[in-house]
Amino acid sequence: MKFGVDIGHNCPPDTGASGIRFEDNLTLDVGTRVISKLQALGHQVIPCKPNSAGSVRESLAKRCDKANSNKVDIYVSIHFNSFNGQANGTEVFAGGETSRKIAKPVLDEFVKLGFFNRGVKSGSHLYVLRNTNMPAILVEGCFLDSQKDMNLYNPEAIANAIVQGLTGKLPTTPVNPVPDEEQNADATVLRLQKTLNQLKITDKNGKPLVEDGLAGSATSSAVAKFQKIIGITETGNADQATWNAINVILAKRIIRPNHAGGPVIRYIQYRLGVEVDGVYGPQTEGVVKNFQKQNGLVADGIIGPASWQKLL
Repeated sequence: MKFGVDIGHNCPPDTGASGIRFEDNLTLDVGTRVISKLQALGHQVIPCKPNSAGSVRESLAKRCDKANSNKVDIYVSIHFNSFNGQANGTEVFAGGETSRKIAKPVLDEFVKLGFFNRGVKSGSHLYVLRNTNMPAILVEGCFLDSQKDMNLYNPEAIANAIVQGLTGKLPTTPVNPVPDEEQNADATVLRLQKTLNQLKITDKNGKPLVEDGLAGSATSSAVAKFQKIIGITETGNADQATWNAINVILAKRIIRPNHAGGPVIRYIQYRLGVEVDGVYGPQTEGVVKNFQKQNGLVADGIIGPASWQKLL
């Protein structure tokens, strides 16, 4: 079967809701897993998220065009809800009667995970369900501003729920997990050197590190420089706090204005040549927007996948 999988939002100015977590992060994580699992089952998958768009409407239109032009059999759009901090649960919107029959098993799998059943609902008001030519559903996985739902949130389990609901089965062999650098436990000297070079942190002489896996004065001086940037004690030794900062930067989470992001913001400020204070205020926002303009990106101040690609 050919599935069109639409990872919701993640295409500025088409960005998702925010609450305890950011919708763009959740849809990207879950959606990437869904694609991998469907492919592991032998299905063809057409990713429908566009790389760029000038408006939200254009972003939505491109998603529909991708599904329609590829004549996918089923279109699945993945989203997460936000309301008032109290609402919770899962709902699946369907584009018609055939779509409802596809939506129901998906919703049932979410309920098995402990999410409140908000039902299968008419999606006649939703652009992507109105403008796709095949059975189509839009999954609102849970509420990202609900602590109850966020306590249940597990991207692997949710991806499994969607795939199980769509196909009735899961891959029998493990699918390679989506890498999450924030959980990376590799603390070897070689990875340290490669990472500092990726982050464009040079040694005391302003030179990139030789990636030889050997601890030395050059690597130590680069570590100390990084520690100064992120605001921890400059020891020159890559301790747990240093690795935690490295990994959270490499996780490339979506960063928005007024985000007090600590090490991540400090690193971005260092790279863009603005005062390093760890707070994403108006001055930093202005520099970020200028950086985005210079690199042909949408100058919205939101540091998402496209901006991270230019930074790293």
